[in-house]
Amino acid sequence: MNTNPLIPITPGPGLLLVLSAPSGAGKTTLAHRLTQEFQHANFSVSYTTREPRGPEQNGKDYHFVDPRLFLQMVNRGDFIEWAEVHDNFYGTARRSIDRVIASRGIAVFDIDVKGGLKIKSRFPDAVLVFILPPSMDELERRLRGRGTDKDETIHRRLLAARTEIEKGSESYDYLIINDALDRAFDELRAIVIAEQARRGRVDLSLLNLQPPDFSPETRSDEK
Repeated sequence: MNTNPLIPITPGPGLLLVLSAPSGAGKTTLAHRLTQEFQHANFSVSYTTREPRGPEQNGKDYHFVDPRLFLQMVNRGDFIEWAEVHDNFYGTARRSIDRVIASRGIAVFDIDVKGGLKIKSRFPDAVLVFILPPSMDELERRLRGRGTDKDETIHRRLLAARTEIEKGSESYDYLIINDALDRAFDELRAIVIAEQARRGRVDLSLLNLQPPDFSPETRSDEK
């Protein structure tokens, strides 16, 4: 929960914030840090059919489900977007967006570029941020440092990363190079604060603004 009075609560319509990046660029770390600092910011937990990695927890990092249940959810229309990535399914539940619209909060999505563009097509006010690694060599170092993937998997991820970077850098609203986590987070935080102040997201109802009354009765009273 936000304890910093300088970070405002979202006062107007909800903010849909999509973070995308190649695997190993640090988007999940940035997403969780964002939800810790901003009040009413919630991490949208995606559904996936892949196995948990390392310390990942069901319901916190992902909803881990079997392919049969996932496809049942697809057929019910439970997902706002879904895709098959590296032989596994990933999907974003529709209720994640419904909740943030109702609560005027911030929904933080950790999804790929294809999914981000699907959300943008349905919700044009969604804000897309792409997280870049400082270099491909550094990205490979981070992937190998995890110690969870085989060489074949790492090679496949690096190939996919080039495609994601090309798509994200051409189509996303903001680009952040994550060469230092604190600096990258400062940039992400600045984006969120600026987007909260965008016209249309600020709640003006407290000003009790009333349109001027130009009726004939009013003009006669003034005389």
